[in-house]
Amino acid sequence: MDPRLGRRSFLETGAIVLAMPGALAACGASPRSVAAPPPASPASPLAPFADVFGVDEAMIRAALAELTSRGADQAELYFQSARSTSIDLEDGIISRAHASVDLGVGLRCVVGEQTGYAYTEELTRESMVAAARTAAAIASGGRAAPPERIQHVALPHQRYAIEIPWRDVGVNDKLPLIQRAAALARAADPAIAKVEISWLDGESRVLVCDMHGRMVYDERPMTRLYVTVTAERAGQRQTNRANIAARRGVDFYSEENLRTVVQQAVDRTMILFDARRPPAGEMPVVLAAGASGILLHEAIGHGMEADFNRKRISIYADMLGREVAEPFVTIVDDGTIEHERGALNVDDEGREAERTVLVERGRLVSYMHDGISSRHYGVAATGSGRRESFRYPPMPRMRCTYMEPGPHTRDEIVASVERGILAETFTNGQVQIGAGDYTFYIKNGWLIEDGRLSAPIKDVNIIGTGPETLRRISMVADDAQLDTGGWSCGKRGQTVPVSIGIPTVLVRQLTVGGENRAG
Repeated sequence: MDPRLGRRSFLETGAIVLAMPGALAACGASPRSVAAPPPASPASPLAPFADVFGVDEAMIRAALAELTSRGADQAELYFQSARSTSIDLEDGIISRAHASVDLGVGLRCVVGEQTGYAYTEELTRESMVAAARTAAAIASGGRAAPPERIQHVALPHQRYAIEIPWRDVGVNDKLPLIQRAAALARAADPAIAKVEISWLDGESRVLVCDMHGRMVYDERPMTRLYVTVTAERAGQRQTNRANIAARRGVDFYSEENLRTVVQQAVDRTMILFDARRPPAGEMPVVLAAGASGILLHEAIGHGMEADFNRKRISIYADMLGREVAEPFVTIVDDGTIEHERGALNVDDEGREAERTVLVERGRLVSYMHDGISSRHYGVAATGSGRRESFRYPPMPRMRCTYMEPGPHTRDEIVASVERGILAETFTNGQVQIGAGDYTFYIKNGWLIEDGRLSAPIKDVNIIGTGPETLRRISMVADDAQLDTGGWSCGKRGQTVPVSIGIPTVLVRQLTVGGENRAG
């Protein structure tokens, strides 16, 4: 392979790597110059996008012709122009500021369930055709007809339009917001000794052109503000954090939102001085509404991504149509919620995002599908094909995964527990997709005794199995909410932004790794 093409190609091998979600870090790519785009014909459907990607219709047609020259069941070009800015403030001083830009195209040829993939950062006809030839090397036999014409398809929905694109917002507009958040945190409690603010903003502009000549363009904004607080009291130090994130513009950072995220960080930190570890053992666990959705996402959601099931890795591979939970449990993966971090107008295969019901009234009714898995199962794709960037092929991924409200109330659930814990915030964990075994670390929570919250707890592990936990959900409250944090999901080396949510839920028994002592 000529290294000057700046591309990487590979054949999918089915290797699986799962990473826990966490806060998104800015891309490490260095800014680079981009050649001026060639003039676009006024009649070309690419005319509005030529200044973004610097390509014309003839270049795309040539790349698609090469990509399908040896046959293909599915093939597309995925153009991406992305930029981001990150700023870190520590103790009132800007400790780090970074801007990154990225530009390139990924080319994929799918034959059956095998994928050939290559990418190039050089958007020239020669580099694109060479990358297409590499990706097409997996195919043999009949030639797939390249498109006779390229047709721009308008977005079916606009779920995250913003008034001012982030590329037009200057640092002088961002710094006062960062400094305001820091000042609010400092003033919140005399015990606050250290405040760190992390800011991220950016956008990704993508253009998907498939082998049928269908072309769709999407512009995806993103921002996140992270507040970390350290407090000192009686010789002890405690640290905790909170963050807010969305596909929104600079107006997202209202005074109300800044005060809310700062207060969350401060409250989560200060309560740790009074918190203790609970007794260890098997006991009921109440999952608090909102952030506890991370357990739903990791321990259950990944097992319902179709690639794990068609490869028979997931424990849910033989469970379609079967009862997997109580009748009041409904689980959804939704790309349609406006401005959510996991929202999409179209997925990274150019398909319209949708609301996908996975578990309906306790019964597993669907997986999350991309184009490959939808052909395998003979069903429609769910708009779940996602990728980290043009450097990677898409695969089935979650978007905004949540459980719908149930018939109970939070107070009913807490009152039903004689001895157990309530989990509020989580920091990390590990999950095995095949069996669904997991371990999660609870940062904040409460001990429940005689049906009431009796004392704050911290530093607690909960251990279980995803499918078994799902079956053990015995109560679901009517207080479903989405968490506002900047969650990111890792899978097979790729990270994508997601949203999570859940109502207050009672799991009748889990293993709690607290202290080995009597209650």
